Amino acid sequence: MSQPESSVRRRLIDLSHTVEDGMITYKGLPAPIICDFLSREASRERYASGTEFQIGRIDMVANTGTYLDSPFHRYADGKDLSQLDLESLANLDCVVIRTIDRRDRAIDDMELPRLRGAAVLFHTGWDIHWRTDQYFEGHPYLTGGLAERLVAAGAALVGIDSFNIDCTDDGERPVHSTLLRAGVPIVEHLCGLDQLPEHGARFYAVPVKVKGMGTFPVRAFARLDRTV
Repeated sequence: MSQPESSVRRRLIDLSHTVEDGMITYKGLPAPIICDFLSREASRERYASGTEFQIGRIDMVANTGTYLDSPFHRYADGKDLSQLDLESLANLDCVVIRTIDRRDRAIDDMELPRLRGAAVLFHTGWDIHWRTDQYFEGHPYLTGGLAERLVAAGAALVGIDSFNIDCTDDGERPVHSTLLRAGVPIVEHLCGLDQLPEHGARFYAVPVKVKGMGTFPVRAFARLDRTV
């Protein structure tokens, strides 16, 4: 008797914060303004009876919500959003590194698994403080030394569910500098990484294809495939 063919059941897990009118992602940067450019009521004058549309308008800085940094964010000669290869942003093997039990803010001394071509996501648990004052103070971050090891290990993209992948106590940004110089995109302000396994998911974080910009919000998500 023949065995039934197996099938793959896919689950998509949202890893992005919702962008809302007036929200603050980064202290010192303006909040987004989300409004109607054309309201449904006003549109009724343009269309046939019973037909209406809404055209929205948003005014925001690029570093809003969950966003991706391309090399151009740090370096004038680096690739901007429009120049990034889709292969560096989508359908990436996903490696989640748990650091929720860390003793220090700085994430540094750890053994790295094989990372060649993978999206490496650091699960710190800091996203629990999103939209609170605590989110901006004392956040966990990577060290410059760890960034160098991530590049050497072949990471294709690095993400974190914290306020910044770098320490912001001073003006130095060694992690941004190291990763982006090596052409490794960065995703900050992730959330929901507790829902992912440490290995086996596929990661996606694709921004709008904008020329001359280095950063833009993304709808980051992971795909889990299970054979049934």
